[in-house]
Amino acid sequence: MPKKEEFKAGFVTLTGKPNVGKSTLLNKLVGEKIAIISPRPQTTRNIIKGVVTFEEAQIVFIDTPGLTQIEKAPSRLDRRIIEETLLGLEGVDVVVFMADNRRPSSEDYFIMDHLEKIKKPVILAISKVDKAEKSEVESLLETYKKYFPFSKSIPISAKKGTNLSILVGEIIHFLPSHPPYYSSDLVTDQAERILAGELIREKIFELTRQEVPYSAMVNVEEFKERSENLTYISATIYVEHSSQRGILVGKKGSMIKKIGLLARKEIENRFNCRVYLDLRVGVKKNWRKI
Repeated sequence: MPKKEEFKAGFVTLTGKPNVGKSTLLNKLVGEKIAIISPRPQTTRNIIKGVVTFEEAQIVFIDTPGLTQIEKAPSRLDRRIIEETLLGLEGVDVVVFMADNRRPSSEDYFIMDHLEKIKKPVILAISKVDKAEKSEVESLLETYKKYFPFSKSIPISAKKGTNLSILVGEIIHFLPSHPPYYSSDLVTDQAERILAGELIREKIFELTRQEVPYSAMVNVEEFKERSENLTYISATIYVEHSSQRGILVGKKGSMIKKIGLLARKEIENRFNCRVYLDLRVGVKKNWRKI
């Protein structure tokens, strides 16, 4: 009888500059929304794990914040996040470097220069190829491969599902033989209250502009089942300045009501239960500089 292949399992970081579609790809691969999405750059602030288990392998995906040169980071918090993300690349089994369908930017080169320092398989995934001509994608692949010795290079579209099975197959190829790290029914190790806070923050990105969403921090103080089908969530949105608080509250509370309504619907869809969402807005001056 042929020998059964050993089970493979490992950690895979999704990295790239802001707004290349890392969170969209993670949600698509996991099959559930575990990372917030916004067309605006640098939405992801936390490092989020998504778990995908197959018959022969388990992939623990790590979605990271968009990387830019450290000196371009707008705040001390952003600089610390970038530094910690770069350090974290050394502790995984495979790195998926995501780039979009445009010419490489200074951020792309910054990330590739750092990837040269780690001895891990690096897969290039050119995203959003559904919005580019085939010849353009082929030219991009050649440009990237001339700069960095990628283990594999794959054009993908997370929204259309293009070549995602190929990407997963290549990732599994590079994983070590190892028992699964998590149970097969787990899709994320993210706590429910943290995910609820992230979904609230997503709606702030959707509804507010300029620096307001980047200055917002959501603290979920209470996440409690009140009955069999009702969950009570109490959260405070902190901003850095009183003027930002006025924008978030809105005239006669109109903005915070919109944020609450959209966030509640999103949370109910995610957790499949009715939610009572109690939102407040506070001020913590210059919290990103701490």
